[in-house]
Amino acid sequence: MASAVEYAAAKQKEEDEKKLNEWLPITSSRNGKWWYSAFHNVTAMVGAGILGLPFAMSELGWGVGVSLMVLSWVVTLYTLWQMVEMHECVPGKRFDRYHELGQEAFGEKLGLWIVVPLQLTVEVGLCIIYMITGGKSIEKAVAVLSDDGGPPIKLTYYIMMFASIQFFLSHLPNFNSITGISLLAAIMSVCYSTIAWTASLKKGVLPDVEYRSRESTTPGKTFAFLSALGDVAFAFAGHNVVLEIQATIPSTPETPSKKPMWKGVIFAYIVVALCYFPVAWIGYLVFGNTVDDNILLSLQRPQALIATANIFVFIHVIGSYQVFAMPVFDMVEYFLVIRLKFKPSKALRFVTRTLFVAFTMFIGMTFPFFGSILGLLGGLVFAPTSYYLPCIIWLILKKPKKYGLDWCTNWACIIFGATLTLLAPIGAMRQFILQASDYKFYQ
Repeated sequence: MASAVEYAAAKQKEEDEKKLNEWLPITSSRNGKWWYSAFHNVTAMVGAGILGLPFAMSELGWGVGVSLMVLSWVVTLYTLWQMVEMHECVPGKRFDRYHELGQEAFGEKLGLWIVVPLQLTVEVGLCIIYMITGGKSIEKAVAVLSDDGGPPIKLTYYIMMFASIQFFLSHLPNFNSITGISLLAAIMSVCYSTIAWTASLKKGVLPDVEYRSRESTTPGKTFAFLSALGDVAFAFAGHNVVLEIQATIPSTPETPSKKPMWKGVIFAYIVVALCYFPVAWIGYLVFGNTVDDNILLSLQRPQALIATANIFVFIHVIGSYQVFAMPVFDMVEYFLVIRLKFKPSKALRFVTRTLFVAFTMFIGMTFPFFGSILGLLGGLVFAPTSYYLPCIIWLILKKPKKYGLDWCTNWACIIFGATLTLLAPIGAMRQFILQASDYKFYQ
């Protein structure tokens, strides 16, 4: 009798979990194609960080800057491959979310405490930064096209304009429902990246260009160098949504989801290289140590082209915001239903998503320190989730032979990523304090 009751309870729990997964935004639709993976990953990767790469190069110098960017591209491609492989590393089970993979490696409770704070910080932080970037892009486009610098509208209101779009789009139900937006965003990212480096190339190297550090003191140079490490780490953020993207792809024993997912990732990383490297290196070559923390701010001519690039950035970050917000919606809605016993409903979804957009808008308006936030977040949370947490999980789950090539490669990535985590926030915090010291709220 007891066993029958237990069986019925287990069956009911399984049925409830199935219904919940059919409602949650990550798992409610599994009809994604490999090209969905491609442009979701391009949208996630080629974001606000690319605009700060020439500035990071100006703090790192040619040798370290080029080496760090190429090494980061290789390391993060490797760790992304690991995550794609581990999505179904347990037969009959899919790890649809980053924290589920962490729980498999570290245990139910510890896995949550290790992964969720990092992943949430990345995703919420990016949504805030995209709020700022969207507002600044429209502000810059208006200023470039106006002879008098545009109407006297505060940045705060431009951010509110961007948020008004997100209030609407955030009520799309699941990942696959934002496919069209993500595709448009991916196209825009390639377009404005191309404009950034071609416009820089056309402008030509400035006659008085210098490639030495803009800082005059040794402490200043050191802190700037450390902050730039975080800027580079920030540019590789796709890992925080890769399992969630793969969860939207159907999987069978004959065609596991990792095959189309990896095909999309390779395409996306080729696009990343074609966008990142020319923007970073040509931007630094042209402007040297006078480059702004957003390369488009350094370009003033031709006016129509620069305004167009800023509009492209605006459209792109609309999609990027949604790609990183969707896993947050999934976590929050899961928590409210499972832990707080709310009933899955459109009303619950409307309230939670509206409050989230309002929160990111408020923080973005209050602290629009674009460059310093990149470095701070890059060191603290992007490096762990992109550079070495996948390696740690791989070592635990796959158990490669000690001192073998696989084992040594993973430990090298862990040491490299952990170094970024330790050093980058030091310089970024100093930059943040310097910018905040003379800032007036809601200016």
